[in-house]
Amino acid sequence: MSQYKPYASYKNSGIEWIGNVPEHWDVTRIKRASSLRTERCTDASDGSNYIGLEDVESGTGKYRPTEGSSRQNEDSTVGVFRSGDVLYGKLRPYLKKAIVTDSNGLCSTEFLVIQPRSVISAWLHQWMLTTVVTQQIEAGCEGSKMPRADWEHVCSLHVPSPKPSEQSEIIDVLDRETKRIDSLIAKKSRFIELLKEKRQALITNAVTKGLDPNVKMKDSGVELIGDIPVHWSIKRLKHLLQSPLKYGANESGDDSILEGPRYIRITDLDESGSLRNNSVKRLPFDIAQPYMLADGDILFARSGATVGKTYRYKSEHGPACFAGYLIRGRFDANQVIPDFIALAVRSYYYWDYIQRTAIQATIENVGAERYGEFPVSLPDVQEQMKIVETVDAAMNRIDLLIRKTQHSVNLLKERRSAFITAAVTGQIDLREFA
Repeated sequence: MSQYKPYASYKNSGIEWIGNVPEHWDVTRIKRASSLRTERCTDASDGSNYIGLEDVESGTGKYRPTEGSSRQNEDSTVGVFRSGDVLYGKLRPYLKKAIVTDSNGLCSTEFLVIQPRSVISAWLHQWMLTTVVTQQIEAGCEGSKMPRADWEHVCSLHVPSPKPSEQSEIIDVLDRETKRIDSLIAKKSRFIELLKEKRQALITNAVTKGLDPNVKMKDSGVELIGDIPVHWSIKRLKHLLQSPLKYGANESGDDSILEGPRYIRITDLDESGSLRNNSVKRLPFDIAQPYMLADGDILFARSGATVGKTYRYKSEHGPACFAGYLIRGRFDANQVIPDFIALAVRSYYYWDYIQRTAIQATIENVGAERYGEFPVSLPDVQEQMKIVETVDAAMNRIDLLIRKTQHSVNLLKERRSAFITAAVTGQIDLREFA
């Protein structure tokens, strides 16, 4: 932002968290610059335009309609908005969900429907998405687990603003520059997705075809796998176990226990097969004993949104046990090494198996019996070790590139946010760039 200069003169806004603003700008409370539209509707037609919280992209204020977006039922009460209103998501304000509407329609009652008056819609929208405003709104939230913004608090906050004509000039520059940044973010994000696809394809090929492109192949007899090297075999997961698949403890866990083993729950597994550490629970040793993990154990998530996810336990992670929505696999070292299984369950064909196998009830479920039937294409242990070593090295290179690219994306997002904040607080003068 070095090309952008500050305004010629500033004044104290009188609001500590806003600081100085350009001399000719006004600072007023949101309730004087806008009003809350409180109209509700229950008898709207099916064709009415409806916006739910899930349709608004977090942080950017972009409208991203989802397939599942609809009213809960035709008798439910919904909010009414008019073109030019600002919809601000009350639920968990830190998600920064706000958009400017370009038509009349209906919305979730989890939105504050704000009608701008002395400021243009886009200006109020950008102001309310800034981190400084979000922090102020959060400070007045009701509830801790599901915090909601309260209009009486929101409307008491201040908004700095120049004349509408200058607001429009600034917004025009913001739109142009943020589109450019968003384009870069999209390209880099797509590159990350391609790298992830490459990584999964690499894994899939290695655990079904091996490393030798010239090896003779044979039909595996399993549609999901296809041909495998002629010297490989197919074995069900249950036949590779040292002991039967085991369900975890039906305990709640305790975050006040300091000495007991970590209690790994289904919610602790992230997308990459690593453990989240934001909510660690433990069990007393006497209760945890039957469910203690050993090095090389693999945990399988059996229900809900996490079904199919896995975690490869290593003793260096510290003593741990596991909860009831997880299934433990402990493998026979004479047949298979845990790291080879850990690769197999990251393959395309594993996820195809999960999708075909999951019981479609209220929530998806894959129990121990179905996990036990998972077909594993199996070379001898020595070849497994070579495959794991080779694939790990390749994945490390891919993962490094993913991390570097993601860091670049994060910097661009920070730059985008800082640029908007600087513009709507008057730290930079964008008029000559309009």
